[in-house]
Amino acid sequence: MIDCSSENAKRLAEMSRSIRLDAIDMALASGSNGSHLGGSLSCVEIMSVLYGEVLNIDSKQPEDPDRDRFIPSKNHCVLAHLPALAEAGFIPHEELLEFQKDGGRLTGYPMRKEIGLEYSGGSLGMALSVGIGMALKLRERGSRARVYILMGDGELNEGEVWEGIMAAAHYRLSNLTAIIDRNHLSYDGDTEDVMHLEPLADKFVSFGWHTVCCSGHDTADLLRAFSDRSDDAPQMVIADTVKGKGVSFMENLPEWHHHSITQKQYEQARAEIIGEAEI
Repeated sequence: MIDCSSENAKRLAEMSRSIRLDAIDMALASGSNGSHLGGSLSCVEIMSVLYGEVLNIDSKQPEDPDRDRFIPSKNHCVLAHLPALAEAGFIPHEELLEFQKDGGRLTGYPMRKEIGLEYSGGSLGMALSVGIGMALKLRERGSRARVYILMGDGELNEGEVWEGIMAAAHYRLSNLTAIIDRNHLSYDGDTEDVMHLEPLADKFVSFGWHTVCCSGHDTADLLRAFSDRSDDAPQMVIADTVKGKGVSFMENLPEWHHHSITQKQYEQARAEIIGEAEI
């Protein structure tokens, strides 16, 4: 059972603040290489709720065959994902500052099951198919484990995604949850200008998915959404988010999809996240 209490929601909101601070630290440490800030900051609360409450995982048994699987289709959200893994005990916090350093474990698109990284990414749109295969195999062997897939809204332009949407509904994969980080921005601009998606929820419903809409930055609303499942259909959670959430000069700006950060910008971002800055 998912704990939807207000106390738990507050705990996860505080966890989200910690993850944002870690993300900014990692971005600064990556130097001129830059990092994917915008799309990482948009999914922080999603990561907090998943790793802080929803996922049935154990850092001491990272390859337990009956663990839940988390597949980050938008694997460029690594600045949120790695701190969430640290919060869950998979990675020492101090290792986060080795992000993108030569010889380190924490690369831009990592796959290391021993620290909870199930999927290395690749061309956007592929992960739903991977997750469907996992969900089918788990059901075949009678496991109660679930598969969670985090997708960006920009990748919904890919035809393979809609093939997967059809397949998951056809096989009634009730052990599968897909989450759309609906921040309305892809690298090329507003999703509705590039290839409009709305009415998005209606589309998933018409394909046979149990579809839930929520605020992607409200931990209480996310807990409610993840709790609202069907026994005979896959679950789609559409989380309305803001790209670059929490840092005023990054919010809703596509240029912060991938960018380096200066010391001055870092200090302002940190102050805003902590709540010490006037915006």
